[in-house]
Order: sequence, then C-alpha cells, then structure tokens
Amino acid sequence: MDLATAILLTVVTASTPLLLAAIGELVVERSGVLNLGVEGMMIMGAACGFAATLATGSHVAGVAVAMLAGMAMAAIFGLLVLGLVANQVACGLALTILGLGLSGLVGQGMVGQKIDPVGPIDIPWLGSLPVVGKLVFGLDPFVYASFALVAGTWWFLSRSRAGLVLRAVGDNHASAHALGHDVRVVRFAALMFGGACAGLAGAYVALVYTPFWVTGMTAGRGWIALALVVFASWRPWRLLFGAYLFGAMSIGQLHLQAMRGALPDFLVLPGQFWSALPYAATIVVLVLISRSRGRRGSEPAMLGTPFSPDR
Repeated sequence: MDLATAILLTVVTASTPLLLAAIGELVVERSGVLNLGVEGMMIMGAACGFAATLATGSHVAGVAVAMLAGMAMAAIFGLLVLGLVANQVACGLALTILGLGLSGLVGQGMVGQKIDPVGPIDIPWLGSLPVVGKLVFGLDPFVYASFALVAGTWWFLSRSRAGLVLRAVGDNHASAHALGHDVRVVRFAALMFGGACAGLAGAYVALVYTPFWVTGMTAGRGWIALALVVFASWRPWRLLFGAYLFGAMSIGQLHLQAMRGALPDFLVLPGQFWSALPYAATIVVLVLISRSRGRRGSEPAMLGTPFSPDR
C-alpha cells in the first residue's frame, strides 16, 4: 500500500505542471489565438522563479516572479500577433526559441545550485489518515491550485458573461467586433492568463519537481500541454483527465525501466524507448483527432486566424 501511494503521488507530481500549462493554453485557444510558445514561457518561468527564490529565500516571491516572467513573454507574443498581426505559428515557435535561450542566460550562474522545495500542506488529523491522508490532504499548494483553476475555468467559460464573450471572439471575431466587443483586448487578456499559468507551471518544475537548476528542465512539457488541449477537445474537465493520463505514462515508463529484470523478454526494450513513449502517444492522439476532424467538437472556429479591425 505504501508503494502504491508513493507511485500515485509521483503521478500527481508529474501531471501538475502539464495541467497548469494546459489550462492556460486552453483559455488562449478558446479566444482564437494559437500560442505555440508555451514551452518558452514555462522555461522562463522556471528560470526566473528559481533565481528569485534563490536570491530572496521566499517561495512566494519565486512563484510571483515566475508568473510575471510568463506574462512578459506572453505580452511579447501578443504585441506581435495582435498588434502587428504577425503569423501566430511563426511567432509561437520564435517565442519558444527565445525562452530557451534567455533561460540559459538567466540560469548560467545557477547550474547545480539547490533550494528547499515547496513542501506539502500539513493539515492536522486529516493528513495522518491512511492512504487518503497523503493522496488528498497531503499535497503541495500547486496541486490544489491546479484543481481550482480547472473548476474556475470551467465556470468562467460556461457560466459567466465574460466567458461567453471570449468564446464568441474565438468562434467568430468579426461578429463579436460588430457587437462592440474589443477582440484584441479580449485576446490579450487571455494571453496574459495563459502566460501566468505557463509561468506557474515552470515554477512548479523548478520549486517542487526538480528543486535545483538544470538547463532545459521543462523537457518538452510545454509541447505536451499543447497536445493535451487538443486531446481534451478544448474542455477543462477532459483536460484534467488527459493531464493525469499523460503523467501516469511518464511515471509508468520509469517503473518499467526499473523492473526490466522481472519483465518478459518482449518487454525488455532500451530505456530510450520507454522515455519516448509519452511523446509518441502524443503524436498518436493528435493523428487520431485529426482523422476525426469532421466532428469539430469544441474547437474554436477562428483558432489561428488573425484579426485586424481595419480589414
């Protein structure tokens, strides 16, 4: 039972940064903007959050700086694609490259340095319950924040007037503009939220998951977060399931590698194969979804389409 609890806790740890980054990108895409720079925003959040925590000794300061770093990167992207009507795909890829380069510069003097990780919340009595205590009441604040973000995003998109406006902008920006809504302001606000969530995901990687600086520590999680949004059909609760599914795959391949001696011969494969399995599954999911694109589901009709009020 202790082993099962430990494995489930590691699954939660692996899934949380995916969920945090993906929920922000979901809101961005529901507004009609395709931001492929999630990985760049995440790694900048990780670098700046780690540097702030190392300098101040405060995890709160680290989280705040990480979110601001993600928002700053998102603001650059917004200036290009909303203000200058630049190509969203090209700008997103450039944002990722920029983030990877800047994070290496920021973290140049921090390689190998460690900080105290953010610990779980200690809830008296409840945290000491067998099994459930650690899995439900003994998690770190980021995990609870991720659940709250999923619930809040679902309510915002499906129950609030502002969420209705955002979805209208994503489905038909010309009609939303004709009704008097400022499309660029709505999309820029969505980008700021997405940047904050990506920075928060980066802070989780740097302050909880790997509490010492390593160049490129996000390790492609931003790309998986992008795939998760499509996997979830742009719906928050499906995103929760998808993030934990991919997190379980990431942790499962580590345990399969550790159990190589007890596995049948046909499962004894190189460790690189198991490490690549979650990313291969991402490609398979995207291919399956693209084949069924006739059922559009919740895909925003204006996703990736630039808007200019003068045109």
